[in-house]
Amino acid sequence: MHGFKNKGIMTLKEAQQQVDDWIKKHGVRYFNELTNMTILTEEVGELARVISRKYGEQSFKEGEKDNLAEELTDVFWVLLCLANQTEVDLTEAFIRNMEKKTTRDEKRHINNPKLSTNATE
Repeated sequence: MHGFKNKGIMTLKEAQQQVDDWIKKHGVRYFNELTNMTILTEEVGELARVISRKYGEQSFKEGEKDNLAEELTDVFWVLLCLANQTEVDLTEAFIRNMEKKTTRDEKRHINNPKLSTNATE
């Protein structure tokens, strides 16, 4: 696989480093932030298309395939690029975000009657 080994578990920091190494070796440089934001929007649209076909009421068109993992990874790749070029440590940011969500929403979803097992659609 072109020198990329499957180690089983990869940290966010390792993923950010692998993307940075790949960009420096194969990509020449990062696209600017606005270009990467546009690419992210495009990739999210491709992910939405697969999800609408797989889980929604649409069916796959002839020639389309269920490539959910590939589309999720494309979104993740661009997010890693944006994090790298804006100097965001995703590990630290994720920890802070989980703490924020836990503090803010500790009882919010548990107490939401719309989410109870007896709720109707």
